[in-house]
Amino acid sequence: MPALKAFMDDTTIICSKEDKTRRMLTRLDVLMSWCRMEFKPKKSRSLSIRKGQVDEATTFKVAEQQIPTVSQEPVKSLGRWYDSSMKDNRRGAETLELASESLLAINKCGLQGEFKIWCLQFMLIPKLLWPLLVYDICSTTVEAIEAKINKYTRKWLGVPPGLSDVAVYCRKAKLKLPMKSILEEYKCGKARLLTMLEESDDPVVKTVQPSLEESGRSQKP
Repeated sequence: MPALKAFMDDTTIICSKEDKTRRMLTRLDVLMSWCRMEFKPKKSRSLSIRKGQVDEATTFKVAEQQIPTVSQEPVKSLGRWYDSSMKDNRRGAETLELASESLLAINKCGLQGEFKIWCLQFMLIPKLLWPLLVYDICSTTVEAIEAKINKYTRKWLGVPPGLSDVAVYCRKAKLKLPMKSILEEYKCGKARLLTMLEESDDPVVKTVQPSLEESGRSQKP
């Protein structure tokens, strides 16, 4: 994997040895001084891993200032938070809490039921789909989110609480509602991500086959 990767105005350094990382930071600092530019260490983060564990003792400097570690200050990149745990266990609960708070806020607004449905379909669900895509969140959490969504959806539509999900999300019935299931969108997003990785033009990405594991007990082959 290349040691230096750039995206837009961000630069990521990936090295296997500490001394190599320090040399690269020094070299980049010299190049920036030639360009009459400088790094902002406060907006940068460093992460050191030794034997599979986060090494908080190793720190780096750039522009004569220490770079904060992700243990000290978690960083958000492309909508994804990175911290010292390097796990997504808490993200599922945070996404579920976000869904609950947002549904409650929509329910309390003075809009009519059909407009609340519009806010749900075109504002809240797209907002929830991004963390469901970038984080490793199990399908049982998504099912819990959909259960909350279905509860409010039936209330806003004015239909009986016992109305099945098939009647709400069915695409083959004569009466089709313009609504999408967040669980189905979650599954489609994972399938698209897998296809994108398998058919990538980047040889590094293409050689690393993603491992497919069950993300929830309810899934069946």
